[in-house]
Amino acid sequence: TPDEIAAELADAARAIHADEAARCHAMGRHAVPLFIRGASILTHCNAGALATGGYGTALGVIRAAHENDPTVTVVVGETRPLLQGSRLTAWELAQDGIPYTLISDNMAAMLMAQGRVTHVVVGADRIAANGDVVNKIGTYGVAILAREHGIPFIVAAPTSTLDLSMPSAAEIPVEERAGDEVRGISLFGRPAASPDAPVANPAFDRTPARLVSAIVTEQGVHRAPYERSLRDAWDVAGH
Repeated sequence: TPDEIAAELADAARAIHADEAARCHAMGRHAVPLFIRGASILTHCNAGALATGGYGTALGVIRAAHENDPTVTVVVGETRPLLQGSRLTAWELAQDGIPYTLISDNMAAMLMAQGRVTHVVVGADRIAANGDVVNKIGTYGVAILAREHGIPFIVAAPTSTLDLSMPSAAEIPVEERAGDEVRGISLFGRPAASPDAPVANPAFDRTPARLVSAIVTEQGVHRAPYERSLRDAWDVAGH
């Protein structure tokens, strides 16, 4: 009957939600030993409860780190052009009472140079077999800065994000979004750009595996060579 079908669908949805939450909590537990006491963790975009099943991947790791050590603080990149960091991640941290500092994306290098960032944690939209990471635009730049300053760059994502059919991220297409997302930004109530300004607006970028210190999945913490460690995680997860 329709009611029975609806009940079965609801049960399936609850099971998916519970599984997602369990995976995110597992990532958090695995990642806790990666952080020093009093860590200041920079994150980019939103990979929290609003983007997942209620706990988060990158933000789940940060939540777990803060639960383990209440002196942990967070640096939130605003994540232009759509500002997922300032609109979403900062809000989630405020709701949880986790201390954070909001910065414009172009301030990250200065804070790293000043010793105000000890770790970087980001999520991922897709991870290739070699450990290359496709994530929100700006992630690659943050990874380069982290390497320059000797800061661990950690990626948190479930094994379902792995795409082992892709040898590297070079084969993964990157969406080019509407120019109005960039032109539409306003400053003090006025447009910040000419309405006919030419715009490049890739939604994602590709971070090479050589810049990634560790990839955290629900199966554990994985290190290079990622071709082996990610394949092992995939197999253990039963995909």
